[in-house]
Amino acid sequence: MGLYERYLAFRIRRRVGDPPEHVALVITERDLLEQGAYETLVDFFEWAFEYARQVTVYVSVLDTAAVPTLRRQLEELETPRDVAVRGPDDRDRADAPIRIGIGLGGKHEFTSAVRTLAEGVAAGELEPGEIDDEDVERHLVFPSEPDLVIKTGAERLSDFMIWQSVYSELYFTDVNWRDFRERDFLRAVLEFCTRSRRFGR
Repeated sequence: MGLYERYLAFRIRRRVGDPPEHVALVITERDLLEQGAYETLVDFFEWAFEYARQVTVYVSVLDTAAVPTLRRQLEELETPRDVAVRGPDDRDRADAPIRIGIGLGGKHEFTSAVRTLAEGVAAGELEPGEIDDEDVERHLVFPSEPDLVIKTGAERLSDFMIWQSVYSELYFTDVNWRDFRERDFLRAVLEFCTRSRRFGR
């Protein structure tokens, strides 16, 4: 850790607000094609677990044919915690400390959860009027709500965890993934610590 990174870490420790317990990162398949992209991702996990207990990564994909290759490469990473990787065809929950979605958009995930609930109603296992938020969340692939969502490269939202991130703090950086460094992550955490979270109120 360099001098500037130590300074940022010191400021984070001195802030009144707590650092995020769940950090989410949004990158693209193109980002992972850059040289050193996977090494940066492993570094990101190391940085994040200095503060957080859980990390979720969403890789947006334009070419679904790339999903199997990306999945294999991500599952083979040497990471500081266990990893659960899910793709567009997966419906089972990801429960590891590191959760990675490849091309699994929020709309698709939410639709899949609703479809599962509808199947339960059709089978007579559920009453439609009794379905609540917790029932929906139980059927999401990524059930936890991130405190901080970091989006690299541009200030625009993506189809990612649309249910879970409704109260998340969003942090956009113009820094592309290939240039993302520890100081960029620490800046995001520091800004999170200075914000007053309202949780929709």
